Amino acid sequence: MSVFLAKRFLTFLATLIGASVVVFLVLEILPGDPAMTLLGADADEEAYEALRVQLGLNDPAIVRYFSWMSGMFEGDFGVSYAYSVPVMDIVVERLAVTIPLAVFAMIITVVVALGLGVFAASRHNKPGDYGVMAFSQLGIAVPNFWFGIILILVFAVELGWFKAGGFTQWENGFLPALKSLFLPAIALATVQAAILARTTRSAVLETFREDYVRTARAKGLTRSQTLWRHVLRNALIPVITVMGLQFANLLAGTIVIENVFSLPGLGKLVFEAIANRDMPVVKDIVLLLAGMVIIVNFVVDVAYAIIDPRLKVHDV
Repeated sequence: MSVFLAKRFLTFLATLIGASVVVFLVLEILPGDPAMTLLGADADEEAYEALRVQLGLNDPAIVRYFSWMSGMFEGDFGVSYAYSVPVMDIVVERLAVTIPLAVFAMIITVVVALGLGVFAASRHNKPGDYGVMAFSQLGIAVPNFWFGIILILVFAVELGWFKAGGFTQWENGFLPALKSLFLPAIALATVQAAILARTTRSAVLETFREDYVRTARAKGLTRSQTLWRHVLRNALIPVITVMGLQFANLLAGTIVIENVFSLPGLGKLVFEAIANRDMPVVKDIVLLLAGMVIIVNFVVDVAYAIIDPRLKVHDV
């Protein structure tokens, strides 16, 4: 197990370093000058050059990259060009919206998808199975931002059950804050739940065809007993793979959904930072999101080893 975790951790570090290089290079080749954006096109030449020196824009790219990375390892994420405050302060404030939104959407995805997937598999080629497949096909076809707009029109504008946008801060109460995330979480979860439901159904049906399942049925276990005692544990391996990828998709999906619902999260901050050419904020947020995706994949690998001990044996 220790060898397995060590290999996965080294892969995690290498991927994170690779992601940081890609993020830095991509943002380096973007057109525009942050100093010119901050001062305006009519800025004094001396003020312009002084600001470039202050921001470190005249340093070689390799120096700026290692300065950025060493600062992050020391907990210094730089200072925002636009807000003149530490980037970490802004990011932490916005994470209080983005992370709960992604987690809330993931909980809805898992509960709905696993329930529907197992329900469809247990009623294979019956009306219940066809109904779940029709629902999942519709869910995959509908873009989450369009579905979010429909939710606003129905539940906020017409029925008035929810606010059309904005976020109630956690300090004002847990339930009001959670309520303001409910519609965005539903919009985020719909597509992912549809995909995961189909994956769960396929995995359960495939496991039902295994020899040990037929042996269990031959010993007198009912289909329901076989499902809960033998099938689900083994069927979870491909399902967990998809769940890990989906949480990464949910984190990325918050960028669009937060703007649809006017939520003050990382997604909205990224748009504002790009418009202001606030490169420290953009770089840190993009790398943070990439790091979250890599960490999720690492957790999925560890979950593999817990669910299927054969992976640990093969990896040693």
